[in-house]
Amino acid sequence: MTTASTHTALEDAQGLVFGAVMCAFGVLILTGAGLVTGQTAGLAVLIAYITGYSFGVVFFVVNIPFYALAWWRLGAAFTIKTFLSVALISAVSLVIEDLVQVDPAHPAVAAILFGLIAGAGLLAIFRHRASLGGVGIVAFDLQERLGWRAGWVQLAFDLVLFAVALLVLDPDLVLWSLLGAAVLNAILAINHRRDRYIGT
Repeated sequence: MTTASTHTALEDAQGLVFGAVMCAFGVLILTGAGLVTGQTAGLAVLIAYITGYSFGVVFFVVNIPFYALAWWRLGAAFTIKTFLSVALISAVSLVIEDLVQVDPAHPAVAAILFGLIAGAGLLAIFRHRASLGGVGIVAFDLQERLGWRAGWVQLAFDLVLFAVALLVLDPDLVLWSLLGAAVLNAILAINHRRDRYIGT
């Protein structure tokens, strides 16, 4: 039964598509400047830089091992929506990388635009009860089973990821990447509050 506070299937679909397209464009801007970000997307970006494979392909493959855990811990609906979100981002990324060329004037511009655009995309995905999989799922599981705070687990992963990035990228680019991550997380922290948003 649908209520005013519940998203319909059509609303979920448009929210996930919008979020995926925004995130894909955000990553295009990010990689156009040679930057990196945190979480599973950042891991995929770094692997793509090192191997030469497309981000879309790497991002899809990297997320595969996490779906079983998501199904077990978070349920079928969340897992299916997350799989669709990841698949959409991967597909859109593969398409637009051949259609759109991004050459930011300065890494700071790319970092800020990435944070704003991907932040809006993630916000849409989160509000429709999905995620981009990967590290977030593991962090939630560790919090539930061991009492480790999910935020700290994700921060620890990001610190390791950015440390590895220093071995691959110019240190200046890694610093600008931190700016992008900060903008993205600020967008989420300010706007993604369950006490203010009642749609589910």
